Formats: sequence, C-alpha cells, structure tokens
Amino acid sequence: MVETGTSVVSTVPFLLKGLGIGLALAAPVGPMSILCIRRTLRDGLLVGLVSGLGIATADAAYGTIAAFGISAVATVLLDLEMVLRLVGGAFLLALGMRILFKDPAPSVEPAGKTGSRFVGAFISCFFLTMTNPTTILTFVAIFAGLGLVGSAGDYTAAISLVAGVFVGSTLWWLVLCGGVSLLRRRMGPTTMTWINRASGIVIAAFGIGILAALVL
Repeated sequence: MVETGTSVVSTVPFLLKGLGIGLALAAPVGPMSILCIRRTLRDGLLVGLVSGLGIATADAAYGTIAAFGISAVATVLLDLEMVLRLVGGAFLLALGMRILFKDPAPSVEPAGKTGSRFVGAFISCFFLTMTNPTTILTFVAIFAGLGLVGSAGDYTAAISLVAGVFVGSTLWWLVLCGGVSLLRRRMGPTTMTWINRASGIVIAAFGIGILAALVL
C-alpha cells in the first residue's frame, strides 16, 4: 500500500498510467467514436472536440467515484444500471434515426447559437457515457490493483491517476477529431451523404443492441 503524502515527482508514474488507461478506454470503436467522427465531419473540429471532452469528463467522473471509494454513489448507479442502459439505448436509437434522415450538409448557425451547440454536444456525450455505470467496476479493479482504493489509499496518487485518465481520453479525441477534420474538405456531398447514413445506421444498431440485451 502506498503511503499518504506522496510527492509530486512520485505521482508522475500514476499520471502516466492514467493516461494509458484513458487512451485504452477511449480508443475502441463504438457509438461515441462514430458520433464524434460524424459531428466533426458535419459541424467542424471544435464540435467534435467538445463532444470528446464530454466523454472524457464522464470517464473522469466515474474514475473519481471509484478512486475515493464513494460506495454509496457507485451502489446507486449500479442499482440503476438497467434503467440507465434503457435510457441510453433508446437515446442512441433515436439519435441514430435522426442522423440517418438528417441533411448531411455542414450546418451554418447564427453566431449567437454557437455556444449552445457546444453545450449540447458536450452534455449529450457526457450523458451517453454516464449511462454505462459498469465503467465504475473497471476503475475499482484498476485502483484496487494499485492500492489506491479505500481510506488507507493515497488520494494524491488517485487524483493523479484520474487526471491522467482525463488527459489520455482527451488526447485520443484530439487525435481522432483532428485527423477526421483534415479529411473533411476532401469529401463531396455524395460522400458526406453516405457517411451520414452509415453513421446513423451504426449508432441506431448500437442502441438496438443495448435494448435487446436488456430483454434477452
């Protein structure tokens, strides 16, 4: 067990480990990756990045709950797992269908609505990521393995690990959205239409899969 009062230098390994964990959690292709790619293509790099920040923030929130042993919050979330998955699956299905039939042309909104678009992108991705409370179990296992769970744990190291998770996840979305943004100008209307349809179908399929798993 690591003793409390870890120096700043000794927390660097935990920060780096957290960075790796954040990258590992964000990298697998899933509905959130598809959503960020689609938003980057349609609405631009900043909207895609803000969406990614919403995901990274949710990952960090679950990491914080696990790191500080907030068992009451974790228990409530896990007890509500079925409800959260139902809501998340339904939201993904509705979102996928909306994308499928929406105009894929880049949106042009008045300057006054730009801020609200960013807020909406952040909140929607944060909410969707938070509908998978079993992520807490992943963090609990990681923190327990590093001796950072419980009252005897090293909270400075735990904070460093959570910060690393956030940075790692954010770094992945920066790389992904940045790369997609470079391709954006090379895509014509026909390509954007097919990407839009494919994105909608894939996201809706993930929603259907989540809902089907609840009844099987």
